[in-house]
Amino acid sequence: MTPSPSPLESVLRAERPFALIARDAGTVELLVGEVVDVPLLSDIPLTDATGTPREVLALVPYRQVVERGFACHDDGAPLRCLVVDEHVTLERAALLSTLPSETVPLADAGFDVSDDEYATIVRRVIADEIGRGEGANFVIRRDFTASVDTDAVIAGLTWFRALLEHERGAYWTFLVSTPGHLAVGASPEAHVSARRAGATIAGTSVVTMNPISGTFRHPVGGATAETLTAFLSSTKETEELFMVVDEELKMMSAVCSDGGRITGPHLKEMSRLTHTEYMLRGTSTMDPRDILRETMFAPTVTGSPMQNACTVIQRHEREPRGYYSGVAALFTPTADGRHDLDAPILIRTAYLVDGTLRVPVGATLVRHSDPEGEVGETHGKAAGVLGAIGAVARDAAPDTLLDEDAPASTAPRLADDPSIAALLAARNERLAPFWLNPQQTAAAGPYGGRTAVVVDAEDRFTTMLAHQLRHLGFATSIVPWSGAAAEADALAAADIVVAGPGPGDPRDDGSARIRAMRDVVAARLDGGRPLLAVCLSHQILADRLGLDLAPLATPHQGLQKTVDVFGEPSSIGFYNTFTARVNPGTARLGRTEISADGASGDVYALRGPGYASVQGHLESILSRDGLATLERLVSWALDGLSRRS
Repeated sequence: MTPSPSPLESVLRAERPFALIARDAGTVELLVGEVVDVPLLSDIPLTDATGTPREVLALVPYRQVVERGFACHDDGAPLRCLVVDEHVTLERAALLSTLPSETVPLADAGFDVSDDEYATIVRRVIADEIGRGEGANFVIRRDFTASVDTDAVIAGLTWFRALLEHERGAYWTFLVSTPGHLAVGASPEAHVSARRAGATIAGTSVVTMNPISGTFRHPVGGATAETLTAFLSSTKETEELFMVVDEELKMMSAVCSDGGRITGPHLKEMSRLTHTEYMLRGTSTMDPRDILRETMFAPTVTGSPMQNACTVIQRHEREPRGYYSGVAALFTPTADGRHDLDAPILIRTAYLVDGTLRVPVGATLVRHSDPEGEVGETHGKAAGVLGAIGAVARDAAPDTLLDEDAPASTAPRLADDPSIAALLAARNERLAPFWLNPQQTAAAGPYGGRTAVVVDAEDRFTTMLAHQLRHLGFATSIVPWSGAAAEADALAAADIVVAGPGPGDPRDDGSARIRAMRDVVAARLDGGRPLLAVCLSHQILADRLGLDLAPLATPHQGLQKTVDVFGEPSSIGFYNTFTARVNPGTARLGRTEISADGASGDVYALRGPGYASVQGHLESILSRDGLATLERLVSWALDGLSRRS
């Protein structure tokens, strides 16, 4: 009797669109269905014509950032939905025996951007973007490409098998095969998930984000505590992780009423690479499609602040990104008729379209970046993907060096080494307790019954500021700079207006955004209404008060400093390229008190009748004294009108 074909064999014979997803050590999920391309996230078909919930796997391209009004090279890559009508769980070991294993030959292999060109781009981004205050960090990618003659599905199944056999530590190992497009990879990073299980309040979901940053490529012979220690001690790697955590907390504060609590840091140990990571958790009542929209996309693959990062990417990358840095989003129906969301980032992924293999990789550029080092990082990431799928010679992974017959999961974890655990734990000593502990809004807090409006100057640090203001009791709303004029009455009526941070040069008369923020500051001062100005707006306030503005010799992007704020030392995180500056020793200008560096004259804070300002980001995870300092400055602004002469 001829044996019945396996579920996968049946799918292949029928040439139906399908996906294979490995999310645990023992099983692989087979999803089969029909493909529907839709224009917007809200169009993802989570129900059928009768209203019955459907399971959907969506490939969300990078170009979808246009939904948030952000810039991109628009390649028209579709928001592709696999509407699932069959979901089968397969035993991993049994599936492995049926998958092809012959090497898939590559031809004409190489990067689309040369090493020298990429190093030049790195230098230009550091000098012209970070150096001009356009942001704290940016991810610029290039693609490794090659020609493939093998049938796309056979190639994909071969690479998927190699990932199952040789990769460890991935959040998702996956293959998605749809007409004319194949994606296969092992993503280490869950961008965002929303699950009904575990939520303690009806109608809410537990939202989790998983910022991962820093890439340690294991040396030949495997990683050791000694080699990993040097990586964990790197200033660049540490600051890079803190900056992406700040950026994802901005997103969490936008979708979660309780802002988001940090746990970690942890090591993300894979076969050939190790990363550092945090977990952020909060609760939300939002539709999972809206959660996905508000969190597009991970700063680990774009940069921060997010909106300006998209503009910088458009300026410096030659070609559209396709699905690189987007997400694979699985929407699964729940018992209450809603959906859970599980969405890993589309990185460590190979794409095969029309016989061309493409492996996009990027490096995170910060003020400490070394161009040659960033070139090397892209080589390491590309080699990691290509080696993992068996497309190039595979480096010996640590688990095979220890015991060729031992499964990867039994390899010793470096995180268990006491010296490594101590290094990781020490990182939290620098961070704000507010974000490490459970938070909730405090309607009955010291400012219960008062109103605050935060004006967003294109940096979603404003969502974290708003969350902290709510914690202090304020009923808080956020207005974009572009809508400030239309909301003039609401701003005038607010008990306090917080003019927020943003990228760019505060002296730029040609910027509509800078002009709008000047108007916000001027309206509050002229109207005698309480004002708090932060970072960019602090500089704008300083300029209006007659202080000089100047670029810093070295940008303070993700820099933690302990500074004097009107007689009290405050540990604060700084993200500035420009500063207000006075002659050292200057403590007052007219009715304005000045807290400044005693040597350089760089101004850290200002206060006067009805207004206060601060150069640092009190809402940042780097601001250990941020909440207390925020409350002090808000109190001064609210009470300071009585100080008018």
